[in-house]
Amino acid sequence: MNALLVLPVLVPLATAIALLLARGSPALQRRLGVGGAAVHAAAAAALLASVWREGVLVSQVGGWPAPFGISFVADLLAALMVVLAAMTGLAVAVYSLATVDEGREAHGHYPILHVLLMGVCGAFLTGDIFNLYVWFEVLLIASFVLLALGGERAQMEGAIKYVALNLVSSALFLTAVGILYGATGTLNMADLAARLDASPGPLATTLAMLFLVAFGIKAAVFPLFFWLPASYHTPPIAVSAVFAGLLTKVGVYALIRVFTLLFVQDVGYTHELILWVSGLTMVTGVLGAAAQDDVRRILSFHIVSQIGYMIMGLALLTPLALAGSVFYIAHHIVVKTNLFLVAGIVRRLRGSYELKRLGGVFATHAGVAALFLVPALSLAGVPPLSGFFAKLALVQAGLQEGRYVIVATALGVSLLTLYSMTKVWAEAFWKDGGREEPAPARRAALLGPSAALAAITVAIGLGAGPVFELSRRAADQLLDREGYIRAVLEKGTKDAPLEHRARR
Repeated sequence: MNALLVLPVLVPLATAIALLLARGSPALQRRLGVGGAAVHAAAAAALLASVWREGVLVSQVGGWPAPFGISFVADLLAALMVVLAAMTGLAVAVYSLATVDEGREAHGHYPILHVLLMGVCGAFLTGDIFNLYVWFEVLLIASFVLLALGGERAQMEGAIKYVALNLVSSALFLTAVGILYGATGTLNMADLAARLDASPGPLATTLAMLFLVAFGIKAAVFPLFFWLPASYHTPPIAVSAVFAGLLTKVGVYALIRVFTLLFVQDVGYTHELILWVSGLTMVTGVLGAAAQDDVRRILSFHIVSQIGYMIMGLALLTPLALAGSVFYIAHHIVVKTNLFLVAGIVRRLRGSYELKRLGGVFATHAGVAALFLVPALSLAGVPPLSGFFAKLALVQAGLQEGRYVIVATALGVSLLTLYSMTKVWAEAFWKDGGREEPAPARRAALLGPSAALAAITVAIGLGAGPVFELSRRAADQLLDREGYIRAVLEKGTKDAPLEHRARR
């Protein structure tokens, strides 16, 4: 077994166990929480470097050959998502030192955060459709606990809405997996791809629609997104930040994986539908953001809006479009996590998230204002920041395919996004007023993660060439279905012990 493939799952698991054992020492828990997140980030970076050098990596749990064993698979998209998840986890673990109260620490904030990271990375690395369901349930349970931790009324209401809709999604997902297994006799995604190609027809399209709805709920696409703005603004801001950065992206990743690998038999229908969903998701999300006056709600609706861009590239299904989607996901995870972190800093300085009660941050804390401005302008797609290049690739792909309506929609939504960010800037940072709170404690832990993420946003913009090359190679792998199938079925068999291969 390739240890690099399982380390992004084992490291957060081991960290969570160590944190539970250190429950009686809050100081030790904090050090373990940050240290474990740092080791996780290093393991994720090593995995990405290995996939870049060697191509698709495959490991079989227990040595059983594919498709009978449980496969762990890392192509460039999966490895990149693991790096982004680990980076987000590290930023939030450090930020939590300054923002999570002792009560939530005592009740398991740090171990549950690492269980969440384990579930997210497991979902990215699994090569088995049923185990994708299992990892979704792991992260769902962990996210529900993080949402409800503290037991405040608003939190519990948000947690109930969140878990109810996601349980519906899980039920649909499991139903689709059961039908898929009954029709094909396999759960390995590479084997599924080969068998679905051999038996296209109405059943494959029906299953595609079931998976679209199930993953669409988790990704918060139109019209299935209403649970997100009803819940993401309720927990502590550190929890909101990790949710905003990662959870919907697991749904987007699942959509990209199954609609590039499994369900490509009728792209004229399935991907055309995804294109319409993409445009409607952009529009409804940005209009919802424009109507809000709470910073967290504005940012929550913008999560919805930006999901539309990510699945736009999937709908177009060209190398440039998929590269644009991969680039956009990487950009958005960094930017959206940071915007929530900055919102928490503003809350510590002014005591509120409501725009009418904010003001004067630029006059008293120009550095904090700059930390907001970088991700806000990037979200809107202002050059030379990362969001500009992500949107440019998608717009170019749309123009190449003659999809002028979705291109016009994407550009119009960018302008409305800029309007929303300008509104937050004018009300919270530029106008006079706002009640000054006492200086927050642990300023390094509060400001450091946001400053690091802002620097990464600028670096992605200025170094767009290498990042886009990574995205392009990831897109090429996604479109090379035969290469993925060979890597899993042939390499998985070679890596299995002889006695297991004989049974195959």
